[in-house]
Amino acid sequence: MNVEQAAKQLEALGSPARLRIYRALVRAGHAGLPVRQLQERVGIPAASTLSHHLHRLILTGLVSQERQATTLICRAVYPAMNDLVGFLADECCADETCSGTGEAA
Repeated sequence: MNVEQAAKQLEALGSPARLRIYRALVRAGHAGLPVRQLQERVGIPAASTLSHHLHRLILTGLVSQERQATTLICRAVYPAMNDLVGFLADECCADETCSGTGEAA
């Protein structure tokens, strides 16, 4: 992952509403959530607002959508999440000996 992609993903997650949406999808697991159920869980009253937030997360590769008949299913893209977390953690204490606790050894 490069810095530009990480920055775009972190920016997308920088909105409290999008972070709630993303956490709800991560929590839902691989089955994901139908849009209506996601809307109820995160408490976003307007479908257009939810759609706007989902679009930002989809553009960065953190969320995917799949139509199943008349239902739109949203899912967290776990490899993208793992790449982002890994990108952030890869440099942990790179310039010093690290015990993994964030404190110098």
